[in-house]
Amino acid sequence: MVFGGLMTLFAGIAAIADDDVFVATRNYVFEFDLTGWGWIHLIMGVVITLAGAALFKGATWARVVGVALACLAMLANFLWIPYAPFWAIVLIAINGFVIWALCTAPSPSGR
Repeated sequence: MVFGGLMTLFAGIAAIADDDVFVATRNYVFEFDLTGWGWIHLIMGVVITLAGAALFKGATWARVVGVALACLAMLANFLWIPYAPFWAIVLIAINGFVIWALCTAPSPSGR
């Protein structure tokens, strides 16, 4: 989760720093401002990374928050596909793995 959060954070920084880094393809149903998406990715990356760090401490609330954040990140990366298709699909897969891992891992009290 920390890795996915950091990668989302870096994608946000790249989108904010220079709009020429990403080239949007045309003829998509949805079209958003790249700088706005950069800020969304930057904020989500920070929050996901912090929740991932809380998981290392065994916080139960972090599992629930982690699943919710990973779902939101999957949605955001789906909408990010016109700007960075390969990167977005990789992050969707990572977030899917995070959801699976958080839902199937044994509880900290059960160890």
